[in-house]
Amino acid sequence: MESNATEFVELKKDVSSSPLWNADLAPTTIGQRTWSTWNIAALWIGMSVVITTYTLAGGFIEAGMTWWQAMITILLGNCIVLIPMVLNAHAGTKYGVSFPVLARASFGTKGANIPAILRAIVACGWFGIQTWIGGTAVDALLSALWSGWAGIDTMIGGNPLHTWISFFLFWLIQVVIILKGIEGIKHLESWSAPLLLLGGVVLLIWASNAAGGLGNVLSGSASLQKASGTFWSVFPGALTASVGYWATLSLNIPDFTRYAKSQRSQMLGQALGLPLTMTAFAFIGVAVTSATVIIYGQAIPDPVELIRRFDNWVVILFAMVVIFLAQLTTNMAANVVSPSNDFSNLDPKRISYVAGGLITAVIGILMMPWQLLSSMGAYIFTWLIGYSGLMGAIGGILICDYFIIRRKQLDLAELFRPDGIYSYSNGFNWRAIVALVAAIAPVVPGFLRAATTPGGQVANPDILDTLYVYAWFVTFGIAFLLYYVLMIKHR
Repeated sequence: MESNATEFVELKKDVSSSPLWNADLAPTTIGQRTWSTWNIAALWIGMSVVITTYTLAGGFIEAGMTWWQAMITILLGNCIVLIPMVLNAHAGTKYGVSFPVLARASFGTKGANIPAILRAIVACGWFGIQTWIGGTAVDALLSALWSGWAGIDTMIGGNPLHTWISFFLFWLIQVVIILKGIEGIKHLESWSAPLLLLGGVVLLIWASNAAGGLGNVLSGSASLQKASGTFWSVFPGALTASVGYWATLSLNIPDFTRYAKSQRSQMLGQALGLPLTMTAFAFIGVAVTSATVIIYGQAIPDPVELIRRFDNWVVILFAMVVIFLAQLTTNMAANVVSPSNDFSNLDPKRISYVAGGLITAVIGILMMPWQLLSSMGAYIFTWLIGYSGLMGAIGGILICDYFIIRRKQLDLAELFRPDGIYSYSNGFNWRAIVALVAAIAPVVPGFLRAATTPGGQVANPDILDTLYVYAWFVTFGIAFLLYYVLMIKHR
């Protein structure tokens, strides 16, 4: 059963008749594990270079941070989330299993659907957000190429018709890629990564030159501040938001590392691709936004809106292609792969990866992403921090189970047996469910207050509000410890 010493395990038994099996959820064979360090790094470059990363640090500065404080916060947050990312990736690389299949070991063969669907719902929200932003890029490009495009201006739901057409056009392009499967995403990321990095550098050089130098740009970044918050009052929420930004992928990273060539490839690829790219592109966003104050007399945080100001159609075309690819690569990898597998896990014999992806695309629209992006404060303090509490609790259970309880030992065939060792009681491990609920409970009151407060920042926070601000850390710690206590006698 073992191959390459202890690094790879390959499923030898035929479990294809199991109701828990389909070709998409089946563990990868050693021959399918072809993703190199570059493929993993390119995956993270492709996912990190995106408009929501570009605007993230600007939201922190708007709340009261300086530009360098925002950069340190983002770098620290991504270094923190890299730890559970690499840990959860280990099982994917060693056993070739996806996230929902791995979750069967801790939550049970049926109970695994609980964390899987919680993760899928968040991914659907993100899919909608990135699709809406990608649609605005398509809209701007069509407006630049044809003056009559903006004339399709019948208002529907507060937005002109041409905006809705662009949104659904971008949505349809993604549906076509969903039909191509996971291997298409690998090639999309690998070929797009260099172009995305080039586009970011070109934009930074243009902004620096047009605004009188990078030093002049950064010294003027204080003009982006709209609130008088101190660093320490903003830092906890900003750090949790930075961790929460990729807390989703820290769970379902096995969906990708199940194709990795080695543990070294997944660890090095992630370490090189995630923290540095996130921080660098967030820096570009801050620098360029600060430069727009000098160049245009007002802050323009949205790169799509900025590109609308250009009058050279060649420049506009290049910029829009970069933005289009940025949104596409992020959405395909971060917000389609996981929910496709997660929905498939509900009924593997009836729901394939492609069907799961189509379900994701539909729910992404129904979650009304234009509302999730209604304000930067709500985006950071309600959306990012809010779901980080869910992701932290699930991550704590998965890591405790795999590394502490099972010492990295899984029985692949048993993961596909409805009545096997991972079925627990009728398919549910009540210990994992108790740990999940108990971990989330302390941050729920704070989330409700933040969600009902304009901008998401509560004026006079109490202890429950403070717990919520640290949601990911609180839920991860409680879930990890409680699950350990409940499982130690069951081991």
